[in-house]
Amino acid sequence: MEAASVSVRAPEKRQRKPRSGAISMRARLAVASRVFAALIGGYLLTALTSICLAQFLPLARAEAVVLAMTLSFLVYLPAVLWCFACGTAWRAWLGLLLPSAVLAAIYAGARWLL
Repeated sequence: MEAASVSVRAPEKRQRKPRSGAISMRARLAVASRVFAALIGGYLLTALTSICLAQFLPLARAEAVVLAMTLSFLVYLPAVLWCFACGTAWRAWLGLLLPSAVLAAIYAGARWLL
């Protein structure tokens, strides 16, 4: 007669299964960061582009400002699209803040030299 072998398993921790359609907090923060990058970073990039264009366009001051502000719409749309096309939120911020820093340096250098 064989002895029945009884194996005792340690109780397993139950892992919570996410509800179907549930979005993690990390994903929500990533989307919120992209939205703020699109709003704030896009505005910053657009404003600096408009300032530089108005400063360097060889037109009368009023005409340069109007043209620069009109062309600013062509900068803001790709900036917003960039924020949501990037793989990470960090890359979205970097892609907006780096050109903004370059434009700010160009403008500041021109104001200092001229």
